[in-house]
Amino acid sequence: MDILYLLIPLSVILVLLILAGLWWAVYHGQFESIEQEGERILRDS
Repeated sequence: MDILYLLIPLSVILVLLILAGLWWAVYHGQFESIEQEGERILRDS
C-alpha cells in the first residue's frame, strides 16, 4: 500500500510531462506538414 503513495504522484507527473511535450510540439508546428516531410526524404536522394 505504501508504494501507491509513490507511484500515483509519479504517474501524474509523467502524464503532465507528456501533455506538456505534446502541447509544445503542436505549438511549435511539429504536426503542420506530415506528408511533406515524408516526400522530402524521398526527394533528397
